[in-house]
Amino acid sequence: MKIDVFKMERMQSTWENVVDYNLSESGVHPLTLNELLTPAEREALAEVEIGYTQTNGTIGLREGIARLYPGAGLEQILATAGSSEANFLLMWSLIEPGDEVLFELPNYMQMGGLLGAFGARVKPFYLRESLGWQPDLDEMRKLVTPKTKLIVLTNPNNPTGSVLSPEVMKGVIDLAAGAGAWILADEVYRGAELSGETTPSFWGRYEKVLAVNGLSKAYGLPGLRVGWIVGPEEVVKRTWPYHDYTTISPSALSDRLASIVLGPETRERVLARTRAILNANFPVLEKWLKDHGRLFSFLPPRAGAICFVRYGFEANSTELVERLIKERSVLLVPGDHFEMDGYLRFGYGSEKGYLLRALGRVEETLKKIG
Repeated sequence: MKIDVFKMERMQSTWENVVDYNLSESGVHPLTLNELLTPAEREALAEVEIGYTQTNGTIGLREGIARLYPGAGLEQILATAGSSEANFLLMWSLIEPGDEVLFELPNYMQMGGLLGAFGARVKPFYLRESLGWQPDLDEMRKLVTPKTKLIVLTNPNNPTGSVLSPEVMKGVIDLAAGAGAWILADEVYRGAELSGETTPSFWGRYEKVLAVNGLSKAYGLPGLRVGWIVGPEEVVKRTWPYHDYTTISPSALSDRLASIVLGPETRERVLARTRAILNANFPVLEKWLKDHGRLFSFLPPRAGAICFVRYGFEANSTELVERLIKERSVLLVPGDHFEMDGYLRFGYGSEKGYLLRALGRVEETLKKIG
């Protein structure tokens, strides 16, 4: 199997810990253990044996996950090393060469790369800015055939921060049901809505749904590397053996910490922190963008610490980002990493002063371009 370079992750891993200012992240500033845990919880954590743990996630962890998905049983859940591993395991276990798959664009391109690597026949469908970053169901209808095996989407979306409307969700489900296709919904930004109104999950709306989530984006805990798959029991059991060939099990410390985080009170406190950061910081970015008049255009995101911004001058987005790295030591994400050149993805989940200083550096390069 040959895989293409995952351009966004390669750029991020090369530069995110080198530049002075990293605005490439799509989550909020990470929590510390002191912020996350009570003194008693920290003391109890010190007694955790650092050995192998239950490979599909301990009962405590899966009980915490199950509370988020009404009707889900523990055997319908597989804990993974982040939502990225969850996506990988599903692509690996589901896709055979020639399978027809509808793939949402713009999107986090991990699954797109894996679909190609595993030999799928990928048919993109597009979120339209003119529709509020919603797909055109009529366009989708023309793509779906009786051979369609899978529809892949991210909701809330990365990079636009949009959330599918109830009408579009129903339309996607109807299209999948008509073809007997699976829906793979990466819902990792669920819980990071600026309004505080949690995005509905695809789970429970159709029997052939595979929902993916994790603690990296909405929870501000990417370093725990905890994610999960929720789906029909037979599919989860069929996917579990693939996990044996990758990370085997979650880390014992991460499993315990994730179980604490998913306790109802702690979870609400963590998500409230996320919403507070988003609602404090987005007006800062929004004002900065609007202060540049027609140079930028954007639709305000509804979820996630990300804003997908169209710029009004001629420049390749990757070349522009590389220039910002070289000249100003600031990292953004270029739109062509989502197959949409002419855009930049700004992350705004950092500390407010950090965000302002980073934007000030971007401003210096924009003055040269203008």
